[in-house]
Amino acid sequence: MASVSGAAASAAEINLQTRMSLLKSGSGAGCNRLASSRNLSGFSHETTSRRRAGYPGRGVLSVKLMKIKEKNQIVDSASVDGLPGVDNIISSIEFHPSDYSSGVETSDTRRKTKIVCTIGPSTNTREMIWKLAEAGMNVARLNMSHGDHASHQKTIDLVKEYNAQFEDKVVAIMLDTKGPEVRSGDVPQPILLKEGQEFNFTIQRGVSTENTVSVNYDDFVNDVEVGDTLLVDGGMMSLAVKSKTKDLVKCEVIDGGELKSRRHLNVRGKSATLPSITEKDWEDIKFGVDNKVDFYAVSFVKDAKVVHELKDYLKCCNADIHVIVKIESADSILNLHSIISASDGAMVARGDLGAELPIEEVPLLQEEIIRRCHSMQKPVIVATNMLESMINHPTPTRAEVSDIAIAVREGADAVMLSGETAHGKYPLKAVKVMHTVALRTESSLPDKTTIHSFSLQAHVGHDIKYQNHMSAMFAFHATTMANTLRTPIVVFTRTGSMAVLLSHYRPSATIFAFTNEERIKQRLALYQGVLPIYMQLSDDAEETFSRALNLLLNKNLLKAGEHVTIVQSGRQPIWRQESTHHIQVRKVKG
Repeated sequence: MASVSGAAASAAEINLQTRMSLLKSGSGAGCNRLASSRNLSGFSHETTSRRRAGYPGRGVLSVKLMKIKEKNQIVDSASVDGLPGVDNIISSIEFHPSDYSSGVETSDTRRKTKIVCTIGPSTNTREMIWKLAEAGMNVARLNMSHGDHASHQKTIDLVKEYNAQFEDKVVAIMLDTKGPEVRSGDVPQPILLKEGQEFNFTIQRGVSTENTVSVNYDDFVNDVEVGDTLLVDGGMMSLAVKSKTKDLVKCEVIDGGELKSRRHLNVRGKSATLPSITEKDWEDIKFGVDNKVDFYAVSFVKDAKVVHELKDYLKCCNADIHVIVKIESADSILNLHSIISASDGAMVARGDLGAELPIEEVPLLQEEIIRRCHSMQKPVIVATNMLESMINHPTPTRAEVSDIAIAVREGADAVMLSGETAHGKYPLKAVKVMHTVALRTESSLPDKTTIHSFSLQAHVGHDIKYQNHMSAMFAFHATTMANTLRTPIVVFTRTGSMAVLLSHYRPSATIFAFTNEERIKQRLALYQGVLPIYMQLSDDAEETFSRALNLLLNKNLLKAGEHVTIVQSGRQPIWRQESTHHIQVRKVKG
């Protein structure tokens, strides 16, 4: 069995017992107490400045310990029996980082950005799903625009079979709805469109001539106006609207090409007035409920009302499924804040987004959506065309490699493969490229000890939702401690809330999230930096700690001699009084 050294020997611990009310807004004393919590992060800034000034990593660091003062009492934070507020930092000690590194090479070289793979004809076998998972797939995406329930059921069963075999490996399941799509009708053979020629779209069904085809949307004529630009297949071809009648839209071809059956149509700068969730989508959503998928990716969300409607339905079904909104329409940008607020996360679906809005806006919108999700502590996925060339070629373009790196640098929780793994010739190579590029990019990111992008002060000061949670402060300080000492984080969770908070603060090392809930294990697979592990939690904290560290050693996820930062905090207490939170650093012995 693995053993851990005691706190008195080589462990550092913060044990703060506090009332949640101390963080409520509107209280001057509470605000002052909260402000003083910034001081613990002082040692991280000092560490960084010394490094930049040429101080060796093994130098002596001045670390401030928190002491707690409540009314006229002053108590040490390492042994608290009262009900204090975080008020003053009044003592300091010295320690050597070498005490924590112990000359042991870190075992933490795991990729933190997650990979979503679309399953299709190229990958829907047991052998391929296993290989995708071993290559780096974290989430399996079911694209309901293709296939039927029988084929998707097969994929779900195979993923669940894979998950059942491992404690420390998991692949989540995401069901992506088709959504409302405007498409051209069937044509017996491709129609060649040439620049300058006249071409028409009609709402009459079954029309297919050399200059006119049907569309599947009865209000198409009402939605478009003279002067609008129609895009076929996201811009592969484009046409200008010249005039219209009650059932016909007359256009002039701007950029030509071959028009095949059932091609996707967009109007630049406009969204169709179709409902975001169609009858087919509701059937697919029920299919997801029956199979207990982990996430829905909802297409063409225009406003928060759609998200609330779906969540109400899931609540009635007693279904614990998170809703990821796909930001891919002009309307979704106008309502971005309310949509993300209502959701459990977002996907930057750049294909249709770049069709409905000017293409040069897409990189800026991607960065903004990622930033918004971070500010609301929601996971965010970047999708579409990331390795498009690898559908047919064994190596990516250099621009595609840069695209992945940019998404990682901007802080995406996950990056997604679509056709590359669904019907591409090189699905495994695509996943390996994405894994390698993400891992290399993460290794080059600046030292995150300062946590400049995710400061506690900013979030507690501007997001009132988290002012009532001590957990946010502890996630911040646990990250600061782990980054400074260069240790992975171990957290025990029943709801996943503390693991999600820790992920938000982007610690440099892995977050090992132990849970006794399979649903939570699967859901955490999407979050950046989190490695979820299923394990029964006993009533004895020390015995559970020992089993957890032993499992990490046996799986080669930790090495003897390493230190770990252990966090006991969150919305639901485990082995602690509800008002007490712990951060410990322990040395692992083989």
